[in-house]
Amino acid sequence: MSFDLILKGGRVVDPSQQLDAVRDVAFAGGKVAAIGESLSGAKATRDVKGRIVTPGLIDIHTHVYWGGTSLGIDPVALALRSAVTTLIDAGSAGAGNFLGFRRHVIEPSPIRILAYVNISFPGIFAFSKPVMVGESNDIRLLDAGECVRIAREHQDLVVGVKVRVGGTASGPTGATPLYLALDAADELGMPMMAHLDRLPPARHEVLPFLRAGDVLTHCYRPFPNAPVKGDGRLRAEVLEARARGVLFDIGHGGGSFAFRTARAAMAHNFPPDIISSDAHSLSVDGPAFDQLVTMSKLLCLGMSLDDVVRASTETPARAIRRPELGTLEVGSVGDASVLDLVGGEFDYVDVVGETVKGDQRLFPAGMVIAGAWRDTQV
Repeated sequence: MSFDLILKGGRVVDPSQQLDAVRDVAFAGGKVAAIGESLSGAKATRDVKGRIVTPGLIDIHTHVYWGGTSLGIDPVALALRSAVTTLIDAGSAGAGNFLGFRRHVIEPSPIRILAYVNISFPGIFAFSKPVMVGESNDIRLLDAGECVRIAREHQDLVVGVKVRVGGTASGPTGATPLYLALDAADELGMPMMAHLDRLPPARHEVLPFLRAGDVLTHCYRPFPNAPVKGDGRLRAEVLEARARGVLFDIGHGGGSFAFRTARAAMAHNFPPDIISSDAHSLSVDGPAFDQLVTMSKLLCLGMSLDDVVRASTETPARAIRRPELGTLEVGSVGDASVLDLVGGEFDYVDVVGETVKGDQRLFPAGMVIAGAWRDTQV
């Protein structure tokens, strides 16, 4: 069989196939064509010996409506620095501006971009250091009907409904935006991603409404509204939500990941289901940076490489209902991420300023998009 590209001799880590072994990976016609030993017959080969090959990484929480929103960043630059082949925008655009996001950012991008549509008509429109107005503060901006309409019109790109609630995001409207988003998601038969920041509302006012397959992002946020109590024990509503099938996502960002919370949760056998960066204009230069830095933080907190890769491939693919992503199974989308796992001394900082000394870090070494090699940026 003739292949377009073979990645030779890498350590293939694909949790979707329970695979962690040195293998070659071949691509043809934009798909994964074969995994095996000593594959040959390709138009191009890449020696990736000593490197890690994973399914194309998925960052389920980013903000890449670049130029269209104040928090948007360049999706291509973000993807290349983190070897991410699929970026999911977490509600930057709402029904009022989703078409612009599609035409001006998503369609020209060489990187796959999918999106949650915001329940708020204008999306996240005022997110910056000098101006911060939560898009869910004004009930007049929340329209479930318009959200459903735009999601149906762009169903090839929309993976669910995004809602942000909390003292900053929804202010006087409290948890009401959540109910509207849930109504829209139910009508669409789609999952929902919920953001919760400072009180009010509290977790016990939000989590019981999330369904199996919905995503609670910012799952390791610091006090206040942390998922753990002051003594480090997990709150009952958090445990009940996981038992019900709610997925818990890191969503690091600029204010939503604390080492103290992470250590307590993981000590009580509560690792994240999904790892994401929440990279935006106020977090991309730190403390979140990107997907690989966030993954590295979880590695240094004790998660295994297999679990970290699963939380960045197979599980987010399941969360967005795109099973063709997040795997290197033969016949699947021909995306792969090539990484270097480097030992050394690395400083990692969370959103409250705590620094953790880590002994390893993941770096990008290349990526395959639709069966074609693409160099990354370090």
